[in-house]
Amino acid sequence: MRIVYGVSGEGLGHSSRAKVIGAHLMRAGHDVRFVSYERGHKSLSEVFSCLKIAGLTIVSVENRVSDWKTLTRNLAALPQLIRSYRLLKAMFKEFNPDCVICDFEPLTARLAKTFDLPLISLDNQHRMRYMHYKAPRALRRDQWVTEKVIALMVPSPDVALATTFFFGELKNNKTFLFPPILRYEVGALEPSDKGYHLVYLTGAYEAVLESLRCFADERFVVYGYDKSERDGNLEFKPFSMQGFLDDLAGARSVIGTAGFTLISEAMFLQKPYLAFPMQGQFEQELNGLCLEKLGFGMSVQRADESSLRQFFKQRLNFVEALSRYEYGFSNCPKAAENEAICQKLDQFLANEGELLKSFQH
Repeated sequence: MRIVYGVSGEGLGHSSRAKVIGAHLMRAGHDVRFVSYERGHKSLSEVFSCLKIAGLTIVSVENRVSDWKTLTRNLAALPQLIRSYRLLKAMFKEFNPDCVICDFEPLTARLAKTFDLPLISLDNQHRMRYMHYKAPRALRRDQWVTEKVIALMVPSPDVALATTFFFGELKNNKTFLFPPILRYEVGALEPSDKGYHLVYLTGAYEAVLESLRCFADERFVVYGYDKSERDGNLEFKPFSMQGFLDDLAGARSVIGTAGFTLISEAMFLQKPYLAFPMQGQFEQELNGLCLEKLGFGMSVQRADESSLRQFFKQRLNFVEALSRYEYGFSNCPKAAENEAICQKLDQFLANEGELLKSFQH
């Protein structure tokens, strides 16, 4: 089948997932055209031919979403978004795809509807749209807003393949839940404890660094500042994929924002996680809540000295809980990694997408 695969460029989680699924699709003989922007495009272009477009971004300051800066940056990008839509529309006409797979990329999703093509969403966002779960009262407005934003970003998909590390009852019969997709590079790692804590920041967050300096007996390897230097008990490293993964495998624990992919990979490698969700981003709040409910770590408003001290005190309890995680390193057979979601995707694409078309509105 001819498939357009639209991938969000925000962060690296979407493109990491698309690399695994894209490689599987191409091995199965499908003709796949990848589409992404910013970090997603850069990552996918290392492996596949990928069309570069403009995309929506989120701007944060000191680990809080800045609504104003996010709005102004995306408004400034509007002319580029319009050009990208026209470019994509021309590509759809030339390529004549049989279906569209969307990892939270809105332009390809909307063009699937424009051309009346079957649309598969394959992401972790749709668990928030189509899975029942209970959010704390203080977050229920954010929950409602997030569900509406997801619906605006991705018009009702015909099938939703949603990844999650916390499973709940589904709202419809077109949604299917799967454990997080694991990058092959992560599956190949051998976890160990080399005595340091991995710190991952998606932007400058000086308050966290000040808290870490209070623990002179602990070592921290810090990513997110794009520099290489030592400062007391902090070792800053510029980002490199393999370097980061090696440090993740050797870490005693992980401290960072509550992104879905990093939490999932830390859980697989059985690393306790101290999460400080980006304020104003409901998905990260939800990830942190689920992490705590599973007993695999803590979620805090601020990674201050008190929170860090409590986390270090409970670390061994989190290690014990992680040893029982069904999809963890010691419990998940190598052959089973990503198998279920790939098999389901194959079912929908078999026989020229016959089953998929039966779900199409």
